[in-house]
Parts: sequence; C-alpha cells; structure tokens
Amino acid sequence: MSNRMTLRWPATAVMLAALAGCSMIPAYERPAAPVAANFPYGSSAAGTAAADLQWQSFFADARLRELIGAALANNRDLRVAILNVEQTRAQYDIRTADRFPTIGAAVNASRAPKSGGGSSTTYSVGLGITAWEVDFFGRIASLSEAALAQYLATEEGRKAAQMTLISTVANTWLSLVADEELMELTRQTLATREESLRLTRLRFDNGAASELDFRQAQSLFESARVAYAQQQRQRAIDINALTLLVGQPLPANPPVAKGTASIRLADLPAGVPSDVLVRRPDVRQAEQQLMAANANIGAARAAFFPRISLTAAFGTASTQLSGLFNSGSWAFTAAPGLTLPIFDAGRNSANLRAANVSRDIAVAQYEKAIQSAFREVADALAGRATLVDQLRAQEAVVEAESARYKLSKLRYDNGVSSYLDLLDAQRSLFAAQQALIQARLLQLQNQVLLYRALGGGWLVS
Repeated sequence: MSNRMTLRWPATAVMLAALAGCSMIPAYERPAAPVAANFPYGSSAAGTAAADLQWQSFFADARLRELIGAALANNRDLRVAILNVEQTRAQYDIRTADRFPTIGAAVNASRAPKSGGGSSTTYSVGLGITAWEVDFFGRIASLSEAALAQYLATEEGRKAAQMTLISTVANTWLSLVADEELMELTRQTLATREESLRLTRLRFDNGAASELDFRQAQSLFESARVAYAQQQRQRAIDINALTLLVGQPLPANPPVAKGTASIRLADLPAGVPSDVLVRRPDVRQAEQQLMAANANIGAARAAFFPRISLTAAFGTASTQLSGLFNSGSWAFTAAPGLTLPIFDAGRNSANLRAANVSRDIAVAQYEKAIQSAFREVADALAGRATLVDQLRAQEAVVEAESARYKLSKLRYDNGVSSYLDLLDAQRSLFAAQQALIQARLLQLQNQVLLYRALGGGWLVS
C-alpha cells in the first residue's frame, strides 16, 4: 500500500502542475504612438542609426573616450542603477520560486512514558510540502510575469541611465574645451588691452591724449579682467561637474582638445518615429512597466476564484534508530485545501479596479514617454538645422569685425578717427570671437544630444 502511494504522489504532482496553466492576463496591445509620423527638420543623412552606433565609434577623441570609460566604471548613479537591476532580478526569482513547491526534510526524536512504566523513544525522518498553492487560475504566474516585466524595465532604466551619463560627460567635457578656448582668447585680449592702456597712459601723461581716452582704455582692460575671472570660475565649476560624473579625481589639467574647431562628430540619420522611438531604452522601460501593470490585472482577476493548496508529508518512523529505514513504519499523508472567497467586503473588486487604473496610468506614462522622446529628437533636429547657419553667420561676423578693427586702428593711427571708434571696434571683435566659440560649443553639444535622443549610447563594444 505504501509503495503504491509513493509512486502515485509524483504523478499527482505532475497532474496538478499541468492543470495550473490558466492565465487571466488581458491580451497586451501596444498603444498607438500619439506623435506625428515624421520628425520636423528631418534629413536624409546617410549612416548608421544612432541606436546601432557604439559610443566608442561616435566619439573619436581618445581623451573623451577615456573619461567616458572611467565614468562608466565609477559613476555612483550608474552603479545604483546596476544594483537596482540585480535587486529586481532577485525579486523576480522569488516570484518564480513561488510557482514551485518547497520541499523540506524533517528529522525528529521524541521520548514518551509507557503505560507500564519506563519510556520509549521514537525516531522519524521524512520529506514534506507545506501549503503549496496549485496555481489553477494563474494568480502566481501573473505575479511572476509582472515581476519579469519590472526586471526588464529596470534593465532598460540602466541603459537609459548609461546613455544620459555618456552624453552628460561628453557635453561637460566640451564645455571645458570651450572654457579653455575662451580663457586663451581672453588672455590674448588682456595682453593687447594692457599694452593699449600703457600707451594711452603715456600719451595722457604727456598731454597727447585726454583723460577720457585713458578712462575708456582702462574700462576696456578691466572688462577683460572681469570676463577672465568669470571664465576661470566657470572652468572650475565644469571641472567639479566632470569630477562628479567620472567618479574619481581628475588630473590637475584635464586632457582637452585644442579648441572647439578641432572636434568632429558624425552626422546621424533621423529615421522615422515609429522605428526610432521604440528603440529608446526609456520608452522600452515605460512599455515594460505597462506590461507589468497589465499582468497585475491577471493576478487581481484570479483572486476571485478558489485557491487550492496542498500540504503533504512522506516519511518513516521507528523505535529503533538502526531500523529506521529497514523495519520502520512508512507513511504518506496529503491534505489538500480549498479557499473560496465568499465575502470580502469588496476587497477583491477594489483590487481589480486599482489594477485597471494602474494600467491606465501606465498607458498614459508610456504615451508621455513617447511624446517626450519625440520632442527631444525634434529639438535636436531643429538645432542641427539652424545651428549650422548660425555658426556660418557668426564666422562672418568675426571676419567683418576683424576687418573693422584693422581699419579703425589704421584710421586712428593716421588721426582720421577718434580713439572711441578704436575701442568700440576692439570691444565688438572680442564679443564676436566669444560668440563664435559659444556657437561652436552649441553645435557640438547639440550633436551629442541628438545622438542620445535617437537612442545612441547604450551599446558597448
């Protein structure tokens, strides 16, 4: 009898597991993207799509690649994102384990008095299953699927955090390059204006120039000193920001390029929103969260149906330890249980309504993620379309102001124009040169933002 029960128990477990395949999760349908069919300012630029382009290929400067590599290894925000993935994976493993019975071994020894005096010892050993829920209606499977979607969403969140980190490091480094270039320009301007101030003072002391000329030259020199102090402060701020991003101290003089004009970044094809946006990790993260909310509806639906649990034990007992497995008394017990919800004061109905509302919220968040991603791409494309013209125009302004300064100096040296005209030309040329550096910086940073907006930066070699 006991042998037959031993053979029938695994068959019973297999049959119950096979029956536990019902799912009440609603069929998932991806919401339509609430954006235009094409990007504004889109172009037919050829090349590899940003989502398929590794950051090592997009950023050609070896100094920048070194900083990005250090940031990926040491940045604490990215490290937290990676640990969140590991934590969510563990939670998914816990949910998956709930679908299987937990088998434990028990070994006992007990002493009891005999009716005629003395005492006897009973030894027992066995295996047992405690309250294993047979998932007939897919409640546990739904929770496991929701946990899987949350895990995948966290992984996509890690990719999005990596993309943001790479683009932020690159743009901060570009700002530092512009800081160095601006400081060099200001140092040259300071040297020129200091010499001009010295000569004007000599002319004033000898009665060849008015005090007005001297004060104007002094004001121009001090204005350059103000600009230099501001640029030094901005450089220190950018170095501090880059240090935080990289996650380790930088060298005293961080390696930067020799000017913004020497940096080249690849042009990228825009593609169409239906292909581009769904490849962005932040959009995929929002979709996985939507799928998790959809799976939770299945769990809430299954709560309306009975829960079937099974407690079982199989083992042997004997009064002699040496005969425990040879002459012991073998026994198998199984105690199935059924819990049928009859009255819960509306708890299950409220849970189902909450699950449906959570899915509606997740749909809105997914659509918002699509719209936000579309705007980021559109902004970057608008910048690419207009910053080229702005840069060319600014270069023309610098060329014109350089010619104006040369002519003003020639006219002043020959006594044709006033010193005020020369100082105004100097001031305008300096401002135009600064604006040119800023325009180059804006164009480069916009290219980095376009790379990230199109989904680039999460692939690694």
